[in-house]
Amino acid sequence: MMRFLKRSYMSLIMLFLYAPIVLLIVFSFNAGRSRGLWGGFSLHWYAELLRDRQILTALRNTLIIGLSAAAISTVIGGLGAIGLFQLRRKGMRQAMLSLVNLPMLNSEIVTGVSLLMLYAALRMELGFITLLLSHVAFCIPYVVLSVLPKLRQLDPHLAEAAQDLGATPLKAFWRVILPDIMPGVFSGFLLALTLSIDDFVISFFTTGMGVSNLSITIYTMARRGISPKLNALSAVIFMVVLTLLIIVNLPNFRQQNKKTRKEIPA
Repeated sequence: MMRFLKRSYMSLIMLFLYAPIVLLIVFSFNAGRSRGLWGGFSLHWYAELLRDRQILTALRNTLIIGLSAAAISTVIGGLGAIGLFQLRRKGMRQAMLSLVNLPMLNSEIVTGVSLLMLYAALRMELGFITLLLSHVAFCIPYVVLSVLPKLRQLDPHLAEAAQDLGATPLKAFWRVILPDIMPGVFSGFLLALTLSIDDFVISFFTTGMGVSNLSITIYTMARRGISPKLNALSAVIFMVVLTLLIIVNLPNFRQQNKKTRKEIPA
């Protein structure tokens, strides 16, 4: 009985979370413009999406900024996580970790206004560079928190053992440490990429004329009324993210299945 209740409860949660997305995907194939009446199956809005130069330009900017910000923040955040892990004084480590967590707890509008004031003080022209730097800034803490758990799972004497066998510190890091923490690094990269694509508030404050990402473009278009093209765009983004998640988690699923089979007695 308890097992049935648990499954029912989880099913309700999943239904509550994904029913709006499923409805959006279904109506992205609607032949009409109505968001409540089905007018027949059609790929018309996907074709219109491919012909919309404003959306395609925003998509290109979003991918360039997202991939660049994710790559830069992964390098900086990964090295920062290693530096935090190597701190010997526990109080200092906790204080630094709290400072890293602060941007995630802070309101996005405060971060956006603060970055805008910083760029104004530095006399930087708002545009692509300021938008990229802003995305890097708010993505770094998420990368740090993705990498730190993997570092804590490592054998503390692993790097020393590699150096005892003749490896230099840099070689020990590349050959021994990095492969073990790579799942956390890759998770941090994907999380940073997702956050960069999703962000609106900070992007709104730190972008300039002629540079717009998808979130700003969708907000601008939505003020004139929700176009069915946005349904098609959202459906494509959701399916791409879902595919990436499946690809990333597939090795873990296989390892868990192998482990479960070994634990089951013959």
